[in-house]
Amino acid sequence: MSPSAFHAIADPTRRQILDLLRKRGPQRAGDLAGHFPRISRPAVSKHLRVLRGSRLVGQKRRGRELWYQLNAQPLSQVESWVREYEVFWLERLENLKHSVEK
Repeated sequence: MSPSAFHAIADPTRRQILDLLRKRGPQRAGDLAGHFPRISRPAVSKHLRVLRGSRLVGQKRRGRELWYQLNAQPLSQVESWVREYEVFWLERLENLKHSVEK
């Protein structure tokens, strides 16, 4: 069974990989691993495998190199779920507004 987007983003390293791909565009695994000096390259590859399994990251071959790119579409599941909790944030902001206005 493929990991869900929820499972994939539960790990902070995988979230950082997604952020790098969002900000810098497609990258090779070695380039991504260079951003994580405390993590081994095989560990970064394992994180990429989870991200690919959840379809948050795609890969394309350019010659002998594999390039990884962000596919944010599966995050729509997460966004839909989080939206259900928006009412709590809005309520807190409204309470803050009333407190500031007093």
